Amino acid sequence: MPHLENVVLCRESQVSILQSLFGERHHFSFPSIFIYGHTASGKTYVTQTLLKTLELPHVFVNCVECFTLRLLLEQILNKLNHLSSSEDGCSTEITCETFNDFVRLFKQVTTAENLKDQTVYIVLDKAEYLRDMEANLLPGFLRLQELADRNVTVLFLSEIVWEKFRPNTGCFEPFVLYFPDYSIGNLQKILSHDHPPEYSADFYAAYINILLGVFYTVCRDLKELRHLAVLNFPKYCEPVVKGEASERDTRKLWRNIEPHLKKAMQTVYLREISSSQWEKLQKDDTDPGQLKGIRGSIETVTGDTSSANYQDTKHHGKIKKTNFLKKHEKTSNHLLGPKPFPLDRLLAILYSIVDSRVAPTANIFSQITSLVTLQLLTLVGHDDQLDGPKYKCTVSLDFIRAIARTVNFDIIKYLYDFL
Repeated sequence: MPHLENVVLCRESQVSILQSLFGERHHFSFPSIFIYGHTASGKTYVTQTLLKTLELPHVFVNCVECFTLRLLLEQILNKLNHLSSSEDGCSTEITCETFNDFVRLFKQVTTAENLKDQTVYIVLDKAEYLRDMEANLLPGFLRLQELADRNVTVLFLSEIVWEKFRPNTGCFEPFVLYFPDYSIGNLQKILSHDHPPEYSADFYAAYINILLGVFYTVCRDLKELRHLAVLNFPKYCEPVVKGEASERDTRKLWRNIEPHLKKAMQTVYLREISSSQWEKLQKDDTDPGQLKGIRGSIETVTGDTSSANYQDTKHHGKIKKTNFLKKHEKTSNHLLGPKPFPLDRLLAILYSIVDSRVAPTANIFSQITSLVTLQLLTLVGHDDQLDGPKYKCTVSLDFIRAIARTVNFDIIKYLYDFL
C-alpha cells in the first residue's frame, strides 16, 4: 500500500482527521461527515484516494447524475449489492422508490459476509443538489446509521457551507470538515509533481513558477491551472527542442512563452475552444495584438460560415472594401447586452479589481445566491460541463450607471461591461 503522503499532497491535516474518524475497520465510525470547500480544493480526490488506499468498502455517487430520488437510492443500493455479491457474480438489479424502502433494502444488502463486520461508507458528491429533493432525504441520510442499525457512515461533499443545508426543523448534526483553498506554494508543489519524465524536475518547476506568476491573480482553480500547464508546456520547451536554448536559459524561454500566456489569459474558464484547436492556434503563431477575441479564434480554426465565405471569395477575385469592412466590423457589446458567464469567471474578475487581496472562500462563493434572489443575476443553464452553471446579468446598462453615480462605485459598471 503506497504512503498517503506521496499520493495526496498538501492535505496532511485533512487526511489525518479523516483517518482518525474512520478508525479501525470493525469500529463504529461517525454517522455522517460533511466536507466542504471551494471548487478544486481536493475534497473528492482526497476522499476517494483515502478510501481506495485503505481498501474500505464504499460507494461513490454524484448527485448531479442522480437528479431524482429514485435514481439516487437505486444507484447506492446497486453499487452496494455489487460489493456484497462480487464473489458469486450475482447482478440482480434493485428497484427503490422511497427512503423507507431504501432503509429496508439497505439492511438486506449489508448482511453479506464481507460487509457485516466493517464500516460501509456512502459518499455523496455535489451534495448541495440534495436540497432540491424530498425534505426527508437529507435528515434520513444524516441518521442512516441509527435508522438501519448498521455500521455505516455517510460523507457529504459540497462547495456550500453546512449552514445552507440545515433544515429549519432541525436535524442530526454531522462532523464538519473544511478544505481551505490551496496556497500558491501548495499549487507550485502539486503542479511541479506532474513533470514529464523526459525533462528535469527543476526545469518543469521553473515553468510552473512562470505560469503561476501570470495566472494566480485571476485563477486559483487547480484543475484549470493543471489544464493550462499541460496546454502551454510544449510552447515553453520549444526552444530547447529546437536547440536554440538550454534548460537554464530562463530569459529566452520566458520571451518565447510570454505572448502565448497572454493569449491564454483570454480563455481562462471559458472552455469555448478545445485543446486541439488551441494547439493549432499556437502553431499558426497568431499575433496576440491581432487576436479578435476567442470567438474570432474559433471561427478561424473551425471554419464557420464567415470564414468559409472569406475563403470562397478570396479565390474568385478581390474583395470589395465595403463588404470586407461590414464583415469585420464589431457590434457594440452595450447593444448586444450581457452574455452568459460561469461563476468562476465572475470571481476571477472580482479578485483582479479589488484593492486588497481577498481569499476565495466558500463563504464568498455562497453569497452568489443573494444576487440570484435579488434578481440581479439569473441562472441561464449549464454549459458542456454538468457541474458548471452559467449566469447572466439581468439589469440594464442605464440601471448600472444610475447605481454607479449614487454610490460612486465604478467597479459595478466595470463588471457589467466585462461580463
